[in-house]
Amino acid sequence: MAKLIPTTRTVTILLLCCAALCISARAQTETAPETPSASQPIASPKPPEDSDQKSAAEPDKPIPDIVAMMNDVQSNQRKAEAIQKDYLYHSVETEQEVDDHGQIKKTTVTEYDHLWINGVPMRRLVKKNGKALTPEEIAKEDERIDKDSAKARERRERQDAKGNESTARGDEEITVSRLIALGAFTNPRRVQLNGRDTIAVDYAGDPKAKTRNRAEEVIRDLVGTAWIDEQDHMLARVEGHFANAYKVGFGVVADIRKDTHFVWQQTKVNNEVWLPSNLDAQGAARFLLFFSFNGSVRAVESDYRKFRATSTILPVVTQVETQEEPGDRAKP
Repeated sequence: MAKLIPTTRTVTILLLCCAALCISARAQTETAPETPSASQPIASPKPPEDSDQKSAAEPDKPIPDIVAMMNDVQSNQRKAEAIQKDYLYHSVETEQEVDDHGQIKKTTVTEYDHLWINGVPMRRLVKKNGKALTPEEIAKEDERIDKDSAKARERRERQDAKGNESTARGDEEITVSRLIALGAFTNPRRVQLNGRDTIAVDYAGDPKAKTRNRAEEVIRDLVGTAWIDEQDHMLARVEGHFANAYKVGFGVVADIRKDTHFVWQQTKVNNEVWLPSNLDAQGAARFLLFFSFNGSVRAVESDYRKFRATSTILPVVTQVETQEEPGDRAKP
């Protein structure tokens, strides 16, 4: 599961947020007093209250063309990677596992540092249930990162050789044109989110659409809403859920429960780059032995820092501030 790293590249976040949901649900065996009490479940994220309120500066400003705007988002996310490579940030991921009766039976807290290594976005495990890694665990984590980044570069080189668009980790990229082939964007409207103008648009996959791979099968079963920052044309928030159960190999290979849902947000940092700020998810999903998720997951990002990487990845760090708190919700 450590191999599955969420990225913010392109509007395919509809798929990648599901991946983030799953990788956050790490199966851990240790517990510690620092973990939340099982009697305090993670609250379900509240959906933002959409508003038809228009910009005070331009009250008659029309809604942009959605397809053109989505293509801008895809292009801008690619360009943003050059800046994202200069940043690192910290995340705290809390998983609450439930039993067959919906009662919380286990809570696990893991902490990571997210950064780019050799052109690949990676996350480094730094704590388990409040306990720092031992020297042996640190060495093992370093070895995993070296192997994982090398494999990602190899995948990317293979995709480049084939002339395919790919993510920074070498995964095949799903373009806006493919999203449109797999479903439809509808109901565009202007909404205030964290004090910024956004265009909210709904997305619904078409169960009858022809897919090319399993990633497209996942998107075809998604229903959700994306909030696009109107000034920067970047994804600010995504909500989604599975309208139907998703199974591969009769559930042996992959199994995602119907109505598994998530909320993911980005925030603008240092007035120059958009980075993840939080993820909330509930439901159940399983993929072979890589992950098994059943309950609630919350990931909160913070401590955004800018650095200049050296050959030994020793950063010169500068603390930066976000424009809004990661937990802010959309306001009417």
